[in-house]
Amino acid sequence: MNNNLAPAYKKLFGEYWVLWYEISNSYSIVEPKFILLLESYLESNSKADFLDTISNHISVSESNSISETLFSYLQSCNEPYNPTNVPSTILNTPQRNISETYTFDDKSIKINYDSELVKKIVHPALANYCKGASNDTILATFDLYLKNEDLLLFKDEQLISSVSKHSYHIIQGKFIMHLLCTLYNNLESDWIGTFHGSTITDGNSSILFIGDSGKGKSTLCALLVANGFHLLADDVSPLLSKDEHIYYNPSAISIKKGAFNLLEPLVNNFEDLPIVKFNKTKGDLKYMPCNKPKKDHYPCAAITLVNYNPKSKTKLEKVSIKTILETIIPDSWLSPNPMHAMQFLDWLGQLELYQLTYSDTKSVTAEVSNLFQQLNKKR
Repeated sequence: MNNNLAPAYKKLFGEYWVLWYEISNSYSIVEPKFILLLESYLESNSKADFLDTISNHISVSESNSISETLFSYLQSCNEPYNPTNVPSTILNTPQRNISETYTFDDKSIKINYDSELVKKIVHPALANYCKGASNDTILATFDLYLKNEDLLLFKDEQLISSVSKHSYHIIQGKFIMHLLCTLYNNLESDWIGTFHGSTITDGNSSILFIGDSGKGKSTLCALLVANGFHLLADDVSPLLSKDEHIYYNPSAISIKKGAFNLLEPLVNNFEDLPIVKFNKTKGDLKYMPCNKPKKDHYPCAAITLVNYNPKSKTKLEKVSIKTILETIIPDSWLSPNPMHAMQFLDWLGQLELYQLTYSDTKSVTAEVSNLFQQLNKKR
């Protein structure tokens, strides 16, 4: 068979195997029975040899069906990975209608916007750092504007992303990546990935909280911050290859209207935070700035899938790698570098994996506090 279609790496996590295919930069989660058939298929010299190998156990028609399924599976896992090609576009400087400077400790960047609407894509999450002109050297200048139906993002007058205006979340992620590269003096190729999730630290280690939109991830992080924990990253959690730590993302926590009443009595001056109206889908939002942790980065000890259920008692339970990866991979960026893929799998193997279901604020805070204590004892 064509072994060029075989996964480059594989790692067993409990009852599941996670496979990484280099050509497509894709991860596949399979059961042991499937990988036995897959290995047998790949090791066979021909389809006839494979059918002969499994014919003693199943019928001819089933054998043919399995062979076709494996072939289709391998084809789908080997679709070439094509990162978006950014066309060569010259910056339209007259679009610089609004300019803001953001200062992070002693490091400053400038962002130019063409309109107040476009400004809402990144500014509200960083508004706390926008304090007018700075005496510090501007480390990078970004330009963000709308051209026809596309959003264009430039860094130091070089186009780094161009997407449909409806895919503004891609621009948000790309901007945060390049902001982090600027703040930590790294290249995009230095990161293992940026995960769609929020990370909380207790000052020793960190927990990455993941979950679909509306499942209570950001609300939980706001509750934890109000109870003495620190936000390491909201929505985009970056993992650096050099030390395999998650790094501080200065973005404020994005809070949806449904959580306003819950957080007002718990978070100082929450009622004074301005309401941001960006689009009908998101609804009213508030961006809650948080104090920076003592360090810029912390090791991650666990990934926890968050599920807010108003009728549920607080419950923390272990889950499979399948549950975690099926949630985290679709909306995250993972490096196509083979070394990083191997690091990612090894990193996952060191973590505890949980699902946290909650409704009560006091009990969930206590549950997370206990979890941190248990994780720190194991380190």
